[in-house]
Amino acid sequence: MRNRLKVLRAERDWSQAQLADALGIARQTVVALEAGKYAPSLPLAFKIGRVFSKAVEEIFEPDPDA
Repeated sequence: MRNRLKVLRAERDWSQAQLADALGIARQTVVALEAGKYAPSLPLAFKIGRVFSKAVEEIFEPDPDA
């Protein structure tokens, strides 16, 4: 799954640890999300959307190669 997390995080000048704290998850989970190695659960995806004031569809999109 592709996402815009790294870009959105950079726009706020947040570290991966700061985003993890805002979401209540481990920094390693943020690393995996940004790398596209981990697809978030629906509750986490909605939480990410709320943190960035974006719809889930504006942050995540299916990988066309998958």
